[in-house]
Amino acid sequence: MKRRRPDEPSSSQPVADAETVVLNLIKSRMGLGIWLADVKKDAKLPPHVVDKCLASLLKKNLIKPVKNIQNKSRKHFMAVEFEPSEELTGGAWYSNGNLDKELISRLKEVCVKVINKQQVSTAQGIYDFLNQRKALSGCTSGQISEILKNLVLDNAIIEVKSNGLGDYHSIPIGAVCYRIARGVAGVGPRMNNRASIPCLACTRMSECTDNGIISPKTCEYFSKWLDF
Repeated sequence: MKRRRPDEPSSSQPVADAETVVLNLIKSRMGLGIWLADVKKDAKLPPHVVDKCLASLLKKNLIKPVKNIQNKSRKHFMAVEFEPSEELTGGAWYSNGNLDKELISRLKEVCVKVINKQQVSTAQGIYDFLNQRKALSGCTSGQISEILKNLVLDNAIIEVKSNGLGDYHSIPIGAVCYRIARGVAGVGPRMNNRASIPCLACTRMSECTDNGIISPKTCEYFSKWLDF
């Protein structure tokens, strides 16, 4: 006959005590919550007792079911005083456990419009522009950065570094910023006509050297031509 271990609760343990065990276990996981199977394993209570405790705790509004985007089919529970972590919800890009494609699409469109308007901008600059006009709905500058990186992958915009000249005059040298990719939002392709190179019409071309005072690296006109 199998003996019960001394630390293993009996199925006849008072329900109130069993509920306390289950509730404390769920609370201990805070914003991560806990999977039903883990409740049954870690509470060290008979499965039918755990089920009764969970039903009672839900009815008393002491715990709540939450969705886990990694495993949507699993029953997950959390104490009501905690909010689900981004690990569970997927962060601001998810709504009710589903990817909010409408929000992402809208932010992409808005960011492209701002860059097209400003010619070149940083992630913070775009965020400030939208925030000042109350065009953001609870979005953070970090989320705008994520949207911009996604747009780069979509080839809708390009990531460049400011040289402090021309269109970049208001952006610190070396700062990462963004421009519309060629062929997007009305921006045409780079011209191939060599005659369009500003160097050929420059009266000081003979003085231009790589490391001199006059240099392609610091030439405002050459920089604009490269970014055309």
